[in-house]
Amino acid sequence: MTSLADLPIRDDLRGREPYGAPQRSVRIALNVNENTHGVPDDVAQDIVAAIAEAVRTIHRYPDREFTVLRERLAGYLGHGVSADQVWAGNGSNEVIQQVLQAFGGPGRSVLGFPPTYSMHSILAAGTGTRWIDGRRDAEFELSAETVVAEIERTRPDLVFLCGPNNPTGTPLGLDVIEAAYAATDGMVFVDAAYAEFMPTDEDNALTLLPGRERLLVSRTMSKAFAFAGARVGYLAADPAVADALRLVRLPYHLSALTQAAAIAALGHADELLAGVDEIKEQRDRIVAELPGLGYSPWRSSANFVLFGGVADPARTWAELLDREVLVRNLGIPGTLRVSAGTEVETTEFLAALASLGDGAGA
Repeated sequence: MTSLADLPIRDDLRGREPYGAPQRSVRIALNVNENTHGVPDDVAQDIVAAIAEAVRTIHRYPDREFTVLRERLAGYLGHGVSADQVWAGNGSNEVIQQVLQAFGGPGRSVLGFPPTYSMHSILAAGTGTRWIDGRRDAEFELSAETVVAEIERTRPDLVFLCGPNNPTGTPLGLDVIEAAYAATDGMVFVDAAYAEFMPTDEDNALTLLPGRERLLVSRTMSKAFAFAGARVGYLAADPAVADALRLVRLPYHLSALTQAAAIAALGHADELLAGVDEIKEQRDRIVAELPGLGYSPWRSSANFVLFGGVADPARTWAELLDREVLVRNLGIPGTLRVSAGTEVETTEFLAALASLGDGAGA
């Protein structure tokens, strides 16, 4: 049978690994930062009704500009964001890919700060954009001084910042974004997929958009909206950015069904976001209780917790899986990551971890 090595694939893609998290059928799945609260029945019925209505005209192409969806997303975001500043795609990954297609590509580079969202570098490779690893400060933090120093060292065409950062959960200060923008003539992209889980007193990156035409702030409906399977991501930026992305997007890239589902979901934003506070409570509970089990969690402004003190991450991951609890081993030495689930799921995770005994911790 032919293998990948037998095909005339691009040289710069040889030896690379695709994105992937282990998929297992388990009782407690806390490995990919999903919203485990799900969609309420009444909301689901309205979404299904909206999709059914869209099917009546499915023989026609959808609105290429997804006008109503952009209007609803702008209304949800607030902070003076208008519909012409919003762009959406099939998950934020497609939006990121389009950004790299428009502003990256062969001969251009993007600076990121690992450990960070692994798809950033994967999408860079797929678009022929050179990925540059920047350094972080201690405890996975990122200061304005460090960001500026890395920009001056590498002179990238794009700067990717992630806040709250995945997989560490660490927040991203507005001063860091401002400093990055001032230090480069390139595009500054802020991946804010977990923005809804930030403390309410933390400033929103959207407030920095006025007067900064090279700043992009992306969001997603996958996490807080419990809409991961629908694949809807979006960004806010200067209207000229949307014009740039139109040059690289596929025709009619958002289906009529996707648009209908997302519009219906946004009409129930309050109900869908009702579980966010509970998720934050369980996240904070995990951070508070892990030290008592011998582990060292990092502070998190997202819906997950990265924790250290794991003597053998592969073994601990497998032993938790044996107990029907699935977490994420990201390959960061001595660590595992767990999503904050419901109260019941969090209790089961902590109990399973405790059952492993002292040998699992440092």
